[in-house]
Amino acid sequence: MCYSFPFCKPLFSATCTKWRNWGGFWLLGMCNNFAYVVMLSAAHDILKKQETHNSTAQTGNSSNTSHYDCNPTSTAAVLLADILPTLLIKMSAPFVIHKVPYGYRVLLCGLTAAASFLVVSFSSALWMSILGVILASISSGLGELSFLALTVYYSRDVVGGWGSGTGGAGVSGALLYSGLTQLGLTPRTTLLVMLIVPCAMILSYFFLLVAPSSLPQWTTERSQSTGLCPEETERLMDSAVEDDDQDRSTQSMSPTHRHLNLISPRLCAHEQGLLKFVLPLGLVYFAEYFINQGLMELLYFPNSFLSHAEQYRWYQTLYQVGVFASRSSLCCFKIRRLWVLNVVFLMFAVWYQFLPSAWIVFVIILYEGLLGGFAYVNTFYFISKETEDRHREFAMAMASVGDTLGICLSTVLSFPVHKYFCSL
Repeated sequence: MCYSFPFCKPLFSATCTKWRNWGGFWLLGMCNNFAYVVMLSAAHDILKKQETHNSTAQTGNSSNTSHYDCNPTSTAAVLLADILPTLLIKMSAPFVIHKVPYGYRVLLCGLTAAASFLVVSFSSALWMSILGVILASISSGLGELSFLALTVYYSRDVVGGWGSGTGGAGVSGALLYSGLTQLGLTPRTTLLVMLIVPCAMILSYFFLLVAPSSLPQWTTERSQSTGLCPEETERLMDSAVEDDDQDRSTQSMSPTHRHLNLISPRLCAHEQGLLKFVLPLGLVYFAEYFINQGLMELLYFPNSFLSHAEQYRWYQTLYQVGVFASRSSLCCFKIRRLWVLNVVFLMFAVWYQFLPSAWIVFVIILYEGLLGGFAYVNTFYFISKETEDRHREFAMAMASVGDTLGICLSTVLSFPVHKYFCSL
């Protein structure tokens, strides 16, 4: 229990438990998204490494004759491998994931994340690198829907901890990768150093979080308690009379039928109101990742003191700084509406090349990250607030498909854009 720590007296056990859970979800968010972010930051290096292996009698940075200095393969290829498995998991897993206890899910997430770092760092061919990226995607996708669903067993403020942690993953992942490679470490050594992160995820879940008795840790059978925090339990008791008939019919079913009975009304997103959250979130992430993987690589300034690869890394880093700042803002204010217009501006910037310096792009990318972070954390906060208690676990997991679907669609569009500009 919380008060077993020397600094945490029984009188303050509730407060200590609250902060342990908030900190635990912060670390889970950070560790879960870390490999995903690192793979995107390393995308240019991964492709450049394979290009170097496959090239003969080439010197310098001569992958093509285009003034955009393109890789033969777009960095969107790495994003596609990094997001498509996540999309498949998020679209299918919410209907079957209840059969797998949370403890096994966390172990699987940690093992696949560690495997992704090892495979990419020791890869000798493009397909091996892509396989490592896919493993990172599996870990991130399974972890996100599992940990978002897990928040319903805790007080609502852990959603803010999770959101801030995912933003922290962006900053720490992109900054560590960019910083360590800038200091002279090879991409391989940098990835091997990051193996500590999957270990931190497992330790955070099993030793930092204070698990409620209703949590299905190692078995799929839940206890007779509500599985909710005290304040939510009180609200449920107020509606006990209204739900009594439904509860009696539900209890007579098997666990699997009981789960499907709760899911069936939610299959229509209009009826449950999920579309009003999922579609705007998907639109924001479509615009942002079209910039990140479709346009960032093309925003190259040859007269800068930074090389093309370094410019790309710092674009990714500044984006993640903005995401972290805005995802950590939930305790200060909430936002319901956002407008995304910077994708149009940067598209014209790539086309006409009128921006004089990379520093202007740095500011725009930072602003872009702020928009993405606001959209993510506020979406899941309002879902947790406005969804019925009995539907919340499913809704939190299912709504996570919104950003992933937007990213996947942006990746598909990025390929023809990259091909067109690199042919100029």
